[in-house]
Amino acid sequence: CKKLKHITIPSFITEIGNDAFKGCSSLTQISIPSSVTSFGNNIFDGIKSLEITGDMKYIPNYLFRSSSLEHISILTSINSIGKFAFSECSFLKQISIPSSVTLIGDYAFNGCSSLTQISIPSSVTSIGNYVFFGRSKLMQISIPSSVNYIGKCAFSRCLMLSQILIPSSVNYIGYSAFEECKSLTQMLLPNSITYIGSNAFSKCSKLTQITIPSSVTSIKNS
Repeated sequence: CKKLKHITIPSFITEIGNDAFKGCSSLTQISIPSSVTSFGNNIFDGIKSLEITGDMKYIPNYLFRSSSLEHISILTSINSIGKFAFSECSFLKQISIPSSVTLIGDYAFNGCSSLTQISIPSSVTSIGNYVFFGRSKLMQISIPSSVNYIGKCAFSRCLMLSQILIPSSVNYIGYSAFEECKSLTQMLLPNSITYIGSNAFSKCSKLTQITIPSSVTSIKNS
């Protein structure tokens, strides 16, 4: 299927099996209906750039994990990105997250080492555990004012992350959330924060200034 460029999956299809489009290196656009609720492994292996259309409602767990994707555009009103959805996509350089997304699941972008920046839409209310863990080239990120929860190790080991603004909507910073962010120089925490987890800023060796508001009632170990 190396010459296949576009495909529309009909609405009577409920499952896409293992290796379905593996090696379809020319495939750049796929329309997936909401009727598809079961996804196999290695479906998109060998594809570098992909545009997703249709009316699917979410990106399932593990869907693109360890794929060779470099660019992806999601042009459908999905409401969530599942656990490990893009985990270990080490070639992924660009992704467009639609404004309908409210939840980014655990480990969603864990190990996406080629991503330098990402825009989180203002619809997102929760950033899960290990979402951006180990993204060594990530230099900046903007957290929208809709987010109230930053999970454990969410930005841990983002070695190039030099600045981040935490909005006044956030009240919880999880365990090791910014651990080993070795380029982070300052951190201003808003008055909404009540909880700072263990190791939240541990090993941030360039952090010279941090402001902890009076709203904080709990700071855990390290």
